[in-house]
Amino acid sequence: MTTFHCQQFSVRQLQSGMKICTDGLLFGAMAPVKAGDTVLDIGAGTGVLSLCAAQLGAQHVTAVEVTREAYEEVAGNFRTSSWANRLAAVHQDIQSYALVTTQQYDLIISNPPFFEQHSKADDSLRCIARHTDSLPFAELITAVEKLLSPHGKFYVLLPTHGIQQFTQHALAAGLFLNRQVSYRGYAHTPAKVSALTFSRSHATCEPELLTIYQSKGVYTLESTTYLQSFLLRFAKN
Repeated sequence: MTTFHCQQFSVRQLQSGMKICTDGLLFGAMAPVKAGDTVLDIGAGTGVLSLCAAQLGAQHVTAVEVTREAYEEVAGNFRTSSWANRLAAVHQDIQSYALVTTQQYDLIISNPPFFEQHSKADDSLRCIARHTDSLPFAELITAVEKLLSPHGKFYVLLPTHGIQQFTQHALAAGLFLNRQVSYRGYAHTPAKVSALTFSRSHATCEPELLTIYQSKGVYTLESTTYLQSFLLRFAKN
């Protein structure tokens, strides 16, 4: 699908290495955005997370994207949205961006490269989007620690097998896990990814489990609660 249409925005995704999927859109829809927040989207891809944040009430969103192709596409998606004046795309790796900016953010969101030791896809853009070579977890956390405001939140989507390692890196940087929501497709399938929220404050974290589908093509009440303002299928006529 060249263009993914939501209720309030559309996302062209011809150039991005990773296309929009249900997990990613749900992650964006569940972002802990407060009205007036300044948001940083690391590894913006299509820009869907930034657009979700803008719809949820963010005052301004900066989207940092390392590949030229995806950057140009995300910038175009921002220009055609209703929130163009609240969205900015930056073509840079987050390591370099963290060195030159003095801005700190109320919320940092990221759906980072997942795989460290898996065989790589043939497509070069998809390879960059899926593998941690260009953004190791430790470097991501270092950048986040510098860019996060004192009372800010860091919201990241990870495969379940990477949670322990990532959480240890975060803890060493003074970032504490406050919430963990794991996504599974159906009640009989295991969770593969988890949405994690970190902050500089200690908090008790009881892992949560969200089931996306009740049956094929039928969303659960819980996932519908988050997606009903985004997916076209839930639009009110």
